[in-house]
Amino acid sequence: MTMTNTSTTAPSLAPADLKPAQRTWRAFRRNPLGMGSAAVILIMVVIAILAPLLAAFPSGYGTEILVPPSPAHPFGTDDLGRDVLAQVIWGTRISMIIGFASSFLAILIGVALGILAAYAKRLDAPISMLVDVSLALPVLPLMILVAALVGPSVTTLVMVIALFSWPEVTRIVRSQALSVTRLPYVDAARTIGGSHFWIMTRHLLPAVAPIIVVSVVLTASRAVMSEAGLSFLGLGDPESWSWGKILFNAQRSGALTVAWWCTLFPSLAILLLVVSSTLVSIAYNDARNPKTREN
Repeated sequence: MTMTNTSTTAPSLAPADLKPAQRTWRAFRRNPLGMGSAAVILIMVVIAILAPLLAAFPSGYGTEILVPPSPAHPFGTDDLGRDVLAQVIWGTRISMIIGFASSFLAILIGVALGILAAYAKRLDAPISMLVDVSLALPVLPLMILVAALVGPSVTTLVMVIALFSWPEVTRIVRSQALSVTRLPYVDAARTIGGSHFWIMTRHLLPAVAPIIVVSVVLTASRAVMSEAGLSFLGLGDPESWSWGKILFNAQRSGALTVAWWCTLFPSLAILLLVVSSTLVSIAYNDARNPKTREN
């Protein structure tokens, strides 16, 4: 008498049976660059949250001035003997706060105006003209002017960066929402008496949600670069640390040319965030596109 062992396995959903979000996540997980970049961004967020536990706030003076990287100071010290690693860790917190806060405001303004321009035809022309004019302005000189007039602070940096970041979001959201306004279910919503606000929030906003996800990541990384540029010019918050302020201190003290470690590590942090954000957005777009993702 022979006995046969039967094993049961949990049924797995076929790609056609998955929801669009599940198919996107499944394709995104297969992209090593996308997953690795997302892990880098997540690590930076964790460092920003746990900064007080990872390093003491860099303040005061130290006795070890311009010491190269060593076991005691892995990133070296600056011209005042402060640990550069602690500066980079605390700079991660402020840079990420400014990046995501300004990105949130820019996305909020850009999505609202983009959906409004696509849905309300009478407002399309003036909003589009406002976007074109805003994109044609010299952004960096205006950011410097506004930041210098208002005064350096974290709030000022967030408001200034958001003020000059929303037009591109508006243009992208408007182009995506325009294709949705022509679909039959939007006309059906108007026919049954749905309010304009209900149609925009119920039908147009979910349709542009994937674009918002990409815009948040890219806008945040660009905001970090803008903050670094303003802080490097001396327009950052003097009472807090950011990656741009580390570079500003190195330039002001003359360590920019004699102590490479004072500029290398904050520059690498900025580069790592920008590259990771770009790769995440590319991987996400590929995962959403049925022509490029693999089932």
